[in-house]
Amino acid sequence: MNKLLLLEDDPSLSKTLIKYLTHHGYVVDWAKHGEEAIDLTYDNHYDLYLFDINVPLINGIDLLSALREAGDMTPTIIISALVDVESVTKGFIAGADDYLKKPFDPEELLIRIKAKTSTLKEKIKYKEYEINLVTKEIFFKDTPIHLGEVQKNIFIALLKNYPNPVTKDELMLLLDKPTDLAMRVNIAKLKKNLNLTIKNVRGVGYQII
Repeated sequence: MNKLLLLEDDPSLSKTLIKYLTHHGYVVDWAKHGEEAIDLTYDNHYDLYLFDINVPLINGIDLLSALREAGDMTPTIIISALVDVESVTKGFIAGADDYLKKPFDPEELLIRIKAKTSTLKEKIKYKEYEINLVTKEIFFKDTPIHLGEVQKNIFIALLKNYPNPVTKDELMLLLDKPTDLAMRVNIAKLKKNLNLTIKNVRGVGYQII
């Protein structure tokens, strides 16, 4: 489970993001100012930083610069209302891996977080299954398992989000011809081929259990 550090002084936005990201399986620590954030980085290991720029005591860019100079290369996404070219440039010069301009859709942030944190793990293990995320090879007790591309991608998506469900909309994007029937057929085949328990979470999507 990935652990994130959120540096954001807006309580309303912070609570919304923490609730949303926690729902999607992330652990989130919240720092309201730069000094608090720097203390948290001393005491914890994080998989990703989410830093606003205009926060009290130490701003996000100065904090990131200091962390990079200290050898902390934790992937970092800047989230800021500052949209001018100079601010964006300063963010990347400081060592940011991505820059998201406020206001933003939490789903877009989630996509960017997944893109950064998935690179930290080359393999996923689930019971006696193992997936190589680089080659997309699937093994059961060290024996290769061969699936069609669509079922393979659905299986990987379900495991990446385990134990939380994957939304129906996300899974639809993995289908060649996205229809409800095609989704049900692929899920049924996946359950049969791999002897899996996949639950239909009403109004949300599917969840491997």
